[in-house]
Amino acid sequence: MASRHLARSIAMRCLFEWYFHGRKDNTLPALLERNKKEFGLGLEEEYEFIDLLVRGVVGNIAQIDSIIEKAAPAWPLEQITAVDRAILRLSLYELLFGSHDEVPPKV
Repeated sequence: MASRHLARSIAMRCLFEWYFHGRKDNTLPALLERNKKEFGLGLEEEYEFIDLLVRGVVGNIAQIDSIIEKAAPAWPLEQITAVDRAILRLSLYELLFGSHDEVPPKV
């Protein structure tokens, strides 16, 4: 599995857990460290990318959620499963705020 793909998977896990634990900012550093150690062995060069993704989503969550709500008015955010919300938020963050050099054009 490609390292960026796995890094995104780890970031998605962190976002899911963060939401599951009530979106408490004080839990985020511990979630990041635990998930990187558990699922990212050998990916130390991607740790900064994982942090960037997670903190970027959290920092822009209001704007990201607004876009999701406009695009899916029949699906309030609370009705979208937590895993799907994490995937949507991470994807939108990368497309809107991420480095366009790191997101392949076909995406």
